[in-house]
Amino acid sequence: MASSPSRASVHGSPEKFRVAVGCGVGATIETYDFIGFGTAAALYFGDAFFPGSDPLSASLMSFATLGVGFAARPLGGIIAGHLGDRIGRKPVLVSSLLLMGIATVLIGCLPTYQQVGVWAPVLLVAVRIVQGLAFGAEWGGAILMTFEHAPWRKRGLYTGITQAGFPVGLLLANLAFLLSAGLGGTLTWRVPFLLSAVLIVVGILIRLKIDESPEFEELKDSGEVARNPIMEVLRDDWRNVLRTFCLRVVETAGYAVSVTFMLSYLELDTSPTSGSLSLLALTTAAGIGILATTLWGHCSDVFGRRPVYLLGCVAAVVWGVPMFLMANTGSAVLIVIAFVISYAICQNSLAGVQGAWFSELFETKTRTAGASLAYQISAVVSGFTPMIATALYAQAGWLGPALLFSGYGVLGLVAAVLTRETWGPVQKAEVAAVERAATGKEEAVV
Repeated sequence: MASSPSRASVHGSPEKFRVAVGCGVGATIETYDFIGFGTAAALYFGDAFFPGSDPLSASLMSFATLGVGFAARPLGGIIAGHLGDRIGRKPVLVSSLLLMGIATVLIGCLPTYQQVGVWAPVLLVAVRIVQGLAFGAEWGGAILMTFEHAPWRKRGLYTGITQAGFPVGLLLANLAFLLSAGLGGTLTWRVPFLLSAVLIVVGILIRLKIDESPEFEELKDSGEVARNPIMEVLRDDWRNVLRTFCLRVVETAGYAVSVTFMLSYLELDTSPTSGSLSLLALTTAAGIGILATTLWGHCSDVFGRRPVYLLGCVAAVVWGVPMFLMANTGSAVLIVIAFVISYAICQNSLAGVQGAWFSELFETKTRTAGASLAYQISAVVSGFTPMIATALYAQAGWLGPALLFSGYGVLGLVAAVLTRETWGPVQKAEVAAVERAATGKEEAVV
């Protein structure tokens, strides 16, 4: 294991559940803001910011803007990783949420191309970069805060609760777009972004009440805080950074094909499928994904991190072609089922495990830097995946993005085989020994 269990870490802090939920609420809000942009890019931004182009070209330019935000995420992850390992997890949590909220509300206020010409897409890109920086800082702070408060035997479950904040945000974002669809004009996409202001206030108040990570406090008291966490993890633990990057790509880039691109694909296709049906399908999948993410995290506590991840990667490998075949039918029922399988199985089985597995791969003093760096660098690949999928579709039809999805699954499968298990029989026995020792001391005192 990256670090040995202490009695405190075995049982977790008294605030473990409140921290998991509080971090999950923040993750919900950040996802609402960041993923909402993806929905708007797929359905609305082509007309609002890139008019005069054919639908396919507008989609490409819109997805390029979407990708810019993902490209900015590694920088946000690097900054947050350094600060999280130097000054603490909590300051990063609060500042990332505030920055994301400001950027998202600004998107709802942006002028369109018809109003200010070329300045409209320029401003959109600028605000999207700020979103990317904020979201890049979010994951490491939220997940590691939860991980370091959680009991050792249930770290998959607790980080799964926080990870479930992401499908909750996805659900709320798409519900907002679904409900605003009848407003007409630019209000259709402005209102969901403006509503973010309410969520941000709630999230900031919750995060201010969360205590700092007990493991970081112990590290600070011992004087072992890393002076340059990013350089240390790249020098001493670069293999884990590379493995985690590959493990992450299959999940987030797979989402970019099966959800973000799929929304646009269903609009570009000649079938009578409407945007409302696409949003309904995604909303249904997100609702199921809330429970699925937590359950997959719990499964990793029972069966180990690697077996569950291998299952998710295999599912991604075999699902690419069937997913598009079901979407091509135009059947509302089959489209909903396709979204549910893509999200609740292929994506959530991976996301539910990442919080615990990625955290356990790195030492406490460089944990935020290592996990955040690998997690967010992979976002560059994911951010431009919808654009790549659109280009493949233009050249090879639906088979191009279908094989791209399966290819990401193969990459994740290889990485999972090559990454060590962090919660197998040996680790469980180590924790059991600490529990027995703690129980024996308590009995001796009595």
